[in-house]
Amino acid sequence: MPPSKTSYVCLPCRASYKQPYDGERQDRVCPRCARTLIRAGSAFAAPRRRDAAAWRTLSVLLNAGVRFHKSCCGGPGYRPRTLREVKERMAYAERTGEPFARALLRHELP
Repeated sequence: MPPSKTSYVCLPCRASYKQPYDGERQDRVCPRCARTLIRAGSAFAAPRRRDAAAWRTLSVLLNAGVRFHKSCCGGPGYRPRTLREVKERMAYAERTGEPFARALLRHELP
């Protein structure tokens, strides 16, 4: 069985790279700019490079600690796709005191 691969993302370059996952190796660098790559998860699908709004949304998600890992029943679950959805969840988190990363994963807001 081939080794499993996971996606690593460079936000400044708007690039994603599938590489074998090695739990011990943490220092992956972007081949374009030599900055550290962020592990996004095995269920990650990168937006098009020219879609600036999608990359801004992705940047917020990754910097908040949200990743795209497969679960036993399918994909990673709900993730906001637009900046409007992110802002709604940020406002909800501030109002309720819920952690920001958890609020980002809510499919619907109460």
